[in-house]
Amino acid sequence: MKAFPQTFYWGGATAANQVEGAFLEDGKGLSTSDVQPHGVFGDVVERMPGDTGLKDIAIDFYHRYPDDIALFAEMGFNCLRVSIAWTRIFPNGDDAEPNEAGLAFYDKLFDEMAKHHITPLVTLSHYEMPWALVKNYGGWGNRKVIGFFERYARTVFERYKGKVKLWLTFNEINMSLHAPMTGVGLPSDSSKAEVYQAIHHQLVASALAVKACHEIVPEGKIGNMLLGGLMYPLSCKPDDVFKTLQENRGWQFFGDVQARGAYPGYMLRYFRDNGFALEMTDADRDALKSTVDFISFSYYMTGCVTADEALNQKARGNILNMVPNPHLESSEWGWQIDPLGLRTLLNVLWDRYQKPLFIVENGLGAKDKVEADGSINDDYRISYLNDHLVQAREAIEDGVELMGFTSWGPIDLVSASKAELSKRYGFIYVDRHDDGTGTLARSKKKSFDWYKEVIATNGASLKA
Repeated sequence: MKAFPQTFYWGGATAANQVEGAFLEDGKGLSTSDVQPHGVFGDVVERMPGDTGLKDIAIDFYHRYPDDIALFAEMGFNCLRVSIAWTRIFPNGDDAEPNEAGLAFYDKLFDEMAKHHITPLVTLSHYEMPWALVKNYGGWGNRKVIGFFERYARTVFERYKGKVKLWLTFNEINMSLHAPMTGVGLPSDSSKAEVYQAIHHQLVASALAVKACHEIVPEGKIGNMLLGGLMYPLSCKPDDVFKTLQENRGWQFFGDVQARGAYPGYMLRYFRDNGFALEMTDADRDALKSTVDFISFSYYMTGCVTADEALNQKARGNILNMVPNPHLESSEWGWQIDPLGLRTLLNVLWDRYQKPLFIVENGLGAKDKVEADGSINDDYRISYLNDHLVQAREAIEDGVELMGFTSWGPIDLVSASKAELSKRYGFIYVDRHDDGTGTLARSKKKSFDWYKEVIATNGASLKA
């Protein structure tokens, strides 16, 4: 019988800036997320005294985490992906000493998880960095930020080495190509050359964090995190197939550097052909040799690629400007639903890296309806997750080494793309709305008991 490994990690994934709230509490500094009230693609809005944003409170996980973790434990989670807000530890990024109140919060969070036998999977930087590092240094475009990040990483490794054994460096590191402010703290009108230089600094910082983790937490494992942007050729025309290869390499190169320890030849050619003279020192090349232990990634959809410029122009404005696949259905937000694409991606990544894989984000954002009796019948979410998990199990049968699955947003949270609460992912409903109203009360959706059964049976209850 097809099955998931007995050691499989089952759980959910969150991000500090989308759940915690308490955005200036206990000494926390402003982050890039705090000045992007309209999401990762939105403009920067400097904070003024008295103004408010949805993420300032988010779902108030900062104060309600014991109750939320108890609900995750009730579902049977043995893993929870969270992120540390860098600005809780170093409010300005370059502070002389870390902020003890921020460190203490994550001590309490990890202790609460341990109480329920939930393994933490911790992202060092999830779509945010100290706003002061952007204002005062120019974000990741400045080489000095490498040192600030390494010090932050070493600080949290030392502090939590007895509590956290699974780490990730940067969330969806390839997203910087599409959202430079969110990814590397650069303005949206930055040149490609500037963005790639900032990405280079981030890749070096990621490798230095890997090295530090291996030194400080020798029994730990540290991975990277990619946005799994698998693309198909729109047709079998050789031009479409070759362009698809190039499009996929555009995000795979991040994994190539982090898993193989050097820039691949195709990327060096891309830099040459486009006149990008990256500043890359011998020390950088040496640092990059510290490679990740496993590959983690998000998977939501696939897209199509064509060499036909007229069709490409028509697709402009779609998420990541992808040409839609005529053979797939879409979610309410226009994200195409492709469970088999997950099996394909798992095989592609396994063939490419031969390192353990971890699906750390997958889920369906939808407008959930609360019935008169308080129930929420999210059968569409159950169907989506069931079909993707069936394909993950098929990939394991294919020989892929898969560590675990943490669904995105196991509890409703503020969405990253547009900073809205109406786009809900959770098994747990949070009574809060886009206008900021609501009691923040938690309630279980139909999918809560479904996922609980999936975990209890280690996937045997899935319907193929």
